[in-house]
Amino acid sequence: MTLRLGIVADYSDDFRDIAAEVVEAERVGVDVVAAAEAYSFDAVSRLGYLAAVTSRVTLASGIMPLFSRTPTMIGMTAAGLDDVSGGRFELGLGSSGPQVIEGFHGVPFHRPLARLRETVEVCRALWRREPVVSDSPNHPIPLPADQGTGLGKPLKLINHPRRARIPIAIAALTPKAVAQAAEIAESWIPLFYFPGRAHLAWGDALDAGFARRPDELGELDVQAQAPLLIADDTDQALEIYRDRVALYVGGMGAKGANFYNDLARRYGFVDEAERIQELYLAGEKKAAAAAVPEELILGTSLIGSESHVRERLRALTDSGVTTLTAQPLAPELGGRIQQLEALRALIDES
Repeated sequence: MTLRLGIVADYSDDFRDIAAEVVEAERVGVDVVAAAEAYSFDAVSRLGYLAAVTSRVTLASGIMPLFSRTPTMIGMTAAGLDDVSGGRFELGLGSSGPQVIEGFHGVPFHRPLARLRETVEVCRALWRREPVVSDSPNHPIPLPADQGTGLGKPLKLINHPRRARIPIAIAALTPKAVAQAAEIAESWIPLFYFPGRAHLAWGDALDAGFARRPDELGELDVQAQAPLLIADDTDQALEIYRDRVALYVGGMGAKGANFYNDLARRYGFVDEAERIQELYLAGEKKAAAAAVPEELILGTSLIGSESHVRERLRALTDSGVTTLTAQPLAPELGGRIQQLEALRALIDES
C-alpha cells in the first residue's frame, strides 16, 4: 500500500490564504488535508470551503472534539461534508480534555471512551439510514423523566448519504483508548509517533483491539504526524521542535495527569520524562527543552538530510504507518510546498 501524504490546515485567521496553500498542496501530490478544531474557528465551515476549491484530496476533521456536538449532529455533519466533497470526507474524532470541553463548551467531560463508542455507533446507523434515538445512558446531560416532552421517537436521516460508510479516524494516546480505536475505527491518529518504540507504548493495546476488530473494517490505517524539514542545516528547526516536545511532555498537565509525559515514559524515557516535567513546571523551560533526549527528537520527526528523511520514511512504513501527516517547517508558502513536493518524491520512490 502506498503511503498517503497528508497535511493539517492551520488555524489562520484569514483562511483564504490557507485554502490557496491547500490547492497548491493538492497539485504537488498531497492526498489528505485535515482541518483542526480545538477552540479556534470551527472546522466544518472550513472543510466546506475546501471542498469547493479542491477536486481530489481527501478532506478530514482532524480532530472534531467529541463532546462539542451530539452524536447525531456529528453524523449529520459528516454526511453533509461527504456529500459536498463528492465522497472525499473522513471523520476524525477525539475526546479533547476537560479544560476545553468543560471550560470552553460548558459540557461535562464524562466517560469519554463510552461516549466515543456511542458516537461511532450512532454515526454508522445514521449513515445507513436506520432510525436513531438518543436514549443512551452515556449521554452527557440526560433529561430527568419528568422534564421530557414525551414526543421523542426514533427518526432516520431525511437525505440519502453519498456513502453508507464514511471512514472514521480516532485520535488516541492512552492504552485503553488505543485499544478501542483499533477495535472500532478505520484509522488511528497517534501523536509523537516513534516507529522504533511504538510497540513499547501501544503494542499490547493494539493487539487487544485487533482481537475484537470486525473483519469488515479491514486493516487499520495508522496516521502518524511529524514535523518536516529536508535540508542540510536543520539545527534551528530541531530546536523549535525540541521546545514543542518539552511543552507537551513537561507542561501539558500536572504530575500524574500528563498523557504525553506518560507516553515518553512508555517509550522508555522514564528518568528523562520526569526531569523534563520537573524543570518545565518550575518555569525552567529552556532547561526542560535541553533535557529532551536527542533520540526522541529525531525518532518522532522528519527533520534532516534527504538520506535521513528517507531512512525515517522506511522506519515509519516498516512499523505499519499508512498515512503520514507532515508539518512543513519552512516559514514561507513556497518553501512549504517545495518540502511537500520533495517528500512526495521520496514516498513515491520507496
